[in-house]
Amino acid sequence: MAIFTAYDNAEILAALRAAAPHAEIHTDDQVAREHSANGNAQLEIDGRILAYVAVGDVADIQGVLKIARQYHIPVVPQGADTSTVIGADGLNGSIILSTVRMNRIKEISKGDLLAVVEPGVINGDLDKEARKQGLFYAPDPGSKPISSIGGNAATNAGGMSTVKYGATTDNVLGLKVVLADGREIKLGGRTYKHAFSYDLTHLFVGSEGTLGIITEITVKLNPIPIGTPVVGVAYFDNMTALAKGVEDLRLSGIYPVTLEALDGLTVAALDRYEGTHYAEGAEAMLIFRLDAGGEASLKMAEQILTADHAKNIKVTSDPDEAGAIIKLRQDMLPAVFANGQHIMEDMAVPLSKLPEMMDYIAEVAKDLNVEIYTAGHAGDGNVHPTVIWPADQTEPPKEALQAIRMMFRKALALGGTISGEHAVGMSKNQWNNEELGFDVDEIQHQIKDLFDPLNILNPKRKID
Repeated sequence: MAIFTAYDNAEILAALRAAAPHAEIHTDDQVAREHSANGNAQLEIDGRILAYVAVGDVADIQGVLKIARQYHIPVVPQGADTSTVIGADGLNGSIILSTVRMNRIKEISKGDLLAVVEPGVINGDLDKEARKQGLFYAPDPGSKPISSIGGNAATNAGGMSTVKYGATTDNVLGLKVVLADGREIKLGGRTYKHAFSYDLTHLFVGSEGTLGIITEITVKLNPIPIGTPVVGVAYFDNMTALAKGVEDLRLSGIYPVTLEALDGLTVAALDRYEGTHYAEGAEAMLIFRLDAGGEASLKMAEQILTADHAKNIKVTSDPDEAGAIIKLRQDMLPAVFANGQHIMEDMAVPLSKLPEMMDYIAEVAKDLNVEIYTAGHAGDGNVHPTVIWPADQTEPPKEALQAIRMMFRKALALGGTISGEHAVGMSKNQWNNEELGFDVDEIQHQIKDLFDPLNILNPKRKID
């Protein structure tokens, strides 16, 4: 059956160029491939986007949204394109609206302990600039060197320092956002307390580009703590014993910045990747970091770990040695992914339930005969089990998918969530009803309809 379209792509692109004069607009296949899939494309996302638009300013964003409304075109907001949940991949016929060129650090205020940045600023770059003034930006996702503050805010990214400093949402003071109708609104501000009006600021944090396009973020900064940071590593017989050690460290009052867990399979993968020998004689590794507290905190950490039957405890304040230990955690993903096809998941459970969740993951791997590498941010109950299957088998086996479903449902049964820090995207949006319940799921759709009645902003993501 013939479909008679009112406009062809050439007319739409001409209107787009006129409406966003400062943007870089690409329609060639190479750029589409580079920015449409992010290695996660599924069959329904084959990357036939209308255009990749790297906007230069707010006016460009407003222009893109004007054209999108006029022609009913989906708009996929994209920052540094590091999403792991099919959250910023191109949809057929869509415009990818990239804020990567909006990368100015507008202000670092030592007096107010904050920074004002555009969404394209890289997390690590902000941290480096803040440190020049004796401050630092605390949120530390594993993608710190490559992910953008805008993307971190849109997904409420967590990471390795969440145990002490919180996730992105705990560090955002204010936003500017362009709504689907083109209005730019200001939310929150520069104060650390803000009790006036509904908290729309944190409604947009974690909204994954479905409610508006973030154009400016005001974030908290912290003074660099006095003293020498200490990084340590300890080994346990199993992940359950490690989880008990983590619990005791958290309750001790020494306030670790980082408490990272890696199971024996993951440590062995790192040994293969790095040419090291960390896995010999241990089934679980704990990496921890203290940024304050001095000798007393260090001694207490060692006493707690020893009492919890940790082995081969090594602590260092040498920057090079500390950097090498932290690099182990940063290299965890490429080391694990090198073992075959993979799905990395992201669940969080109440702190007291972490040992039970660790035990369950091991049981699932054994019962289904599936290879599962487990690591995560143990200090905040966030685990990342990665299911691996042979490299020559492109589609995940049914046992791998069953393992993920079982782990999801166990996390929910323990009072947890199936997305601790990686957002929802298209990977998990069909689980909204199961995690949230029908009433809350329905309210989410009502909120979406209020802000984006034409459903042009990142459709099919976050909610389904």
